[in-house]
Amino acid sequence: MKPEILKISQISSHQSIICILGSDHIPEHLALGKSEKEFAVKQLKAMEEFIFINSYNKCIYLVRLKEEISHYKIREELRKTSYNMRLLIKDNNHSELVITSDKAYKGALEDFAEGLILSFYSFGKYKSKLDDNGKKNYPVKLLLHGDVTDTGIIWLTEVTNAAYFTRDLINEPVNHLNASALAGEIKRIGDSAGFKVEVLTKGKIEALKMGGLLAVNKGSVDPPVFCILEWHPENCLNKKPFILVGKGIVYDTGGLNIKTGEFMAGMNGDMAGASIVTGVMHIAAKTKIPLHIIALVPSTDNRPGGNAYTQGDIITMYNKMTVEIGNTDAEGRLILADAISYASKYDPELIIDIATLTGSAAMTFGNQAIALMTNADRKYINLLEECGNNVYERVAELPLWEEYGDLLKSDIADLKNIGGREAGAIIAGKFLERFAEYPLIHLDIAGTDMLKKDNYYRIKNGSGSGLRLLSEFLKRVAADFKELN
Repeated sequence: MKPEILKISQISSHQSIICILGSDHIPEHLALGKSEKEFAVKQLKAMEEFIFINSYNKCIYLVRLKEEISHYKIREELRKTSYNMRLLIKDNNHSELVITSDKAYKGALEDFAEGLILSFYSFGKYKSKLDDNGKKNYPVKLLLHGDVTDTGIIWLTEVTNAAYFTRDLINEPVNHLNASALAGEIKRIGDSAGFKVEVLTKGKIEALKMGGLLAVNKGSVDPPVFCILEWHPENCLNKKPFILVGKGIVYDTGGLNIKTGEFMAGMNGDMAGASIVTGVMHIAAKTKIPLHIIALVPSTDNRPGGNAYTQGDIITMYNKMTVEIGNTDAEGRLILADAISYASKYDPELIIDIATLTGSAAMTFGNQAIALMTNADRKYINLLEECGNNVYERVAELPLWEEYGDLLKSDIADLKNIGGREAGAIIAGKFLERFAEYPLIHLDIAGTDMLKKDNYYRIKNGSGSGLRLLSEFLKRVAADFKELN
């Protein structure tokens, strides 16, 4: 459950209010008493991040927008402030809360509400008794008053809805969410949102000869699945579909190259890419983005049991390319490669894969940027970078120079699944590029998704990093197509 978002045209005298200020002016409609107004003015001059006034029958929160920084950073600072206010707001136990503004930028209400809702998220499903941090005593309703459209309310509602169930899926332990259960959740979400879902089970995967997915699955007692999600509205603007590919490793032990130390912690979240593309499809269907979009989700766990694949094995992929296994912990690229090859049957405009793929990406960018590698048209990369700034899920590009491909050469197969220790994130991207017959954008979210502590409204553990980025990107692509038509 999360707060309901509604638009209102009037504020009553007893309602608690958050007012976003674009100047030091205190609007009259807040009806502050003389002493309250003097206090507020004094605090504004002191450059406080936010001001709290506990009036006789309501609470008033004032948030002053920062100045002299770029617009997208002003937006992000507002979302961060909402996170810093969340505990105070929860302690005041509002049944509803008005969010309004005075002389603020258009979209400030939605940005604050988004940050606050994402900050309220917690995964307490398996707690028999919630602690103070898990209590869901947030406002039942957020009432937006001011320059906000019905379309904006719908977008904010569906993005935050998707963020909640995306985070839930990422945080689920594997004993409650194996590959088949993930497919069931994807089907349930598709039925609810209105997009089609086809689930290919092991027999069909074997018939298609998806050697990467089947090899990774060999050590598991649970069968693999391959999900095909499709949103194809009647008014779609694109002739060629956009393909999303999400890594669906529901648990990664590393296989026979088993992870050591603390590296296995959080590996139930190695299917973040799968949950994110599902969330994007939900948003596309619920907000009726006029694009033909297909998402592909290969899913299994990676374990060292049974007849597990081994270092030195030669496997044949869906596109008939042979791969020498250099490390069984480089499994994500194998299942993604099969899906990227499969995407060719749709003659796509663009393929975007998203995955918690390499520790190298996390070491390079930490939790501040999504690693991007691409051979796609620069118009899409420029737009993705712009969208990343706007929602503050920023991308940072790494090169895919042809020389990096030399590190994947094998003496006995078409290529290996690993290179050396250097340039690990790039090598993984270069491997995937070999399976892409159409333009590819590869997004590595290993550093930005499974967080060890809160990064403001990106809550600890599964943050769902990339969901808002890709949703915003597809919305903007649709707007550009519409303009051209």
